[in-house]
Amino acid sequence: MENIAILGSTGSIGCSSLEVIEKLSHRFRVVGLAAGRNTRLLEKQVEKFKPKIVSVEKKEEADELKKRFKDGSVRVTFSQEGAEEVAGFEENDIVVSAITGIDGLKPTLAALRTGKKIALANKESMVAAGPLIKSLVQEFGSPIIPVDSEHSGVFQCLAKENPESVQKVILTASGGPFFRKSAEEMKDVTLEEALNHPRWKMGKKVTVDSATLMNKGLELVEAHWLFGIEPKKLEVLIHPQSIVHSLVEMNDGSVLAQLSLTDMKVPIQYALTYPEREDSPLTSLDLSEIKSLEFFKPDVDKFPLLKLARLALEEGGSFPVVLNAANEVAVAAFLQKEIRFPEIAEIVSEAVENHQKKEVKDLDDILLVDRETRLVTRNLMERRS
Repeated sequence: MENIAILGSTGSIGCSSLEVIEKLSHRFRVVGLAAGRNTRLLEKQVEKFKPKIVSVEKKEEADELKKRFKDGSVRVTFSQEGAEEVAGFEENDIVVSAITGIDGLKPTLAALRTGKKIALANKESMVAAGPLIKSLVQEFGSPIIPVDSEHSGVFQCLAKENPESVQKVILTASGGPFFRKSAEEMKDVTLEEALNHPRWKMGKKVTVDSATLMNKGLELVEAHWLFGIEPKKLEVLIHPQSIVHSLVEMNDGSVLAQLSLTDMKVPIQYALTYPEREDSPLTSLDLSEIKSLEFFKPDVDKFPLLKLARLALEEGGSFPVVLNAANEVAVAAFLQKEIRFPEIAEIVSEAVENHQKKEVKDLDDILLVDRETRLVTRNLMERRS
């Protein structure tokens, strides 16, 4: 029996992870949950899975939760420090890192320092702190198994391959809700349209990122650090059916691909059970029903954030931190209907293009650049308004 802690338990990945764990209750047990402010859902999760430690965002919410579980059966903590405590809980065997955005960085680092397996769904951590995470992996030996469907696919394709034989790694993208719209049509799209993803059911932030293709840009950066693939060997293809999650071209001309249903429980279960596999409760993939698999090159003029992410990857240093921070601020503003959809790319581009590269040696450097970028980005939005 392996013990699991879930960071971001009330989010989309967290809830799907708990569904997987419930199906594999003979193998896994939940010992820790870290959530934000959705204490009502967290209460239900605590009642069902009976963890030993949980964390919420605010002290007031923690106090209410303590009253609810006043028998002392669960330790209740709060704030980011609380999430870090859940991540570093001594009984953990596996930590699912699924807190969205830069808020997931410190808890992810805390998990890495335990030396236990990390099922990584927080791509922003790897984007902003790739070198730091790699150094901690080397120091503490924590294996990282990616949860993103594309990176899970690459991981599986590369499992028994010589990295030196890799010619190209291709991440696929659904294209989001606006793939077939013109740039002119995209000027007036609404928040509701941006959140209406044609294939995946995800949290709001990542759904908007999918609509701008920034999600795929962030995944390019993440793939570089996860697999040590040179930027020039990383590519993206639009694949509307979302059945082929990644492809790896080898130097002998062979192309390896990973295919599965459009359901995040598939890569989540693989990450938890690796290096073994368990039976899936999902239906089998029937290609005869799908009939066609389409692939297109992305239009970087229509989706400029994809090109910008590659620029940030190639420049390195503080640029990926700036890319991520500016995007988080702009997407949050769009979700609050403070800016229009095209302004996300415009604001992020301006923040990145005006940035002067800095060296980032440690966590303090990363967080300083992150804070400065958020301030700059908010100032850019204020000037526009």
